[in-house]
Amino acid sequence: MKVGIVGLGRMGGAMLRRLREQDFDVVGWDQGAHANQALAADGLRIAANAGDVAANSEIVISSVTEDHGVRKIFTGAAGFLEADVTGKLFIEMSTLQPMTGRELAPVVEKRGARLIDAPVLGTIPQVRAGTLLAMVGGKSDDLERARPVLEKLTRQIVHMGPNGAGYAMKLAANLGLGAYIQAVAESLALGLRQGLALDQMVDVLQETATTSGWLKNKADVLKGAPAEITLDIRTLRKDIMSAVATGALTGVPMPLSAGTLASLSAAVDGDYGDGDLAELPKFFREAMLQNFDR
Repeated sequence: MKVGIVGLGRMGGAMLRRLREQDFDVVGWDQGAHANQALAADGLRIAANAGDVAANSEIVISSVTEDHGVRKIFTGAAGFLEADVTGKLFIEMSTLQPMTGRELAPVVEKRGARLIDAPVLGTIPQVRAGTLLAMVGGKSDDLERARPVLEKLTRQIVHMGPNGAGYAMKLAANLGLGAYIQAVAESLALGLRQGLALDQMVDVLQETATTSGWLKNKADVLKGAPAEITLDIRTLRKDIMSAVATGALTGVPMPLSAGTLASLSAAVDGDYGDGDLAELPKFFREAMLQNFDR
């Protein structure tokens, strides 16, 4: 089966490698020349543009940072829909606002193709192991057609509902992640101001009723070890912004998420945006606490 991937950042590049290892005929493209060059150096096939990927694939995956970028690769110059896409299936795996999926699906269908949204839970290690969890929005028949590809990337596929439903679930999940990391940041800051030891606090937090797999995986980073970037602060900020915007459009107040967004935005402004999420507590302590000595 011929599979194309557009968006060759950390996630997209890892998916390209994973699918090639699973014996798919894979071609990719990224709007950044550096990503294309790096993957081409590894022997992976790189197309000329997004439209070229669509023209040379049966199933096309996209993994792009934000809504505007996704619209551009579908409907912009040299985008997917400038090619003949009759009979093709698009699996959109970015984290977007639900309305984007609902907007694009009929546009794609008018060109004789199909579209599902399939954002995932998990990061680079899960891509490499094929153990992501996919949350799918779209028609059941389209999901069944996508399964041979998605099953090589995931341990579980959940059909959430029509187009946009997968994005809604991903935003709901990331709201909890953002709030949890902010709570950890405040917990550590409070304890340190009370004279507690950072390492000891992190160990104790792993034994509480609210501990998580994320905390256990990132314990060493919270103690000061270097971080392997799995999800960066800038990207989570974008996701929380999307969730707050979606809530505003549908009458859902989000005071907790708005507070988390303020902290993430400060971190981005403080040059922490490209750092791993586990570095947010460090930024919070360094830049956001009141200093009574001044």
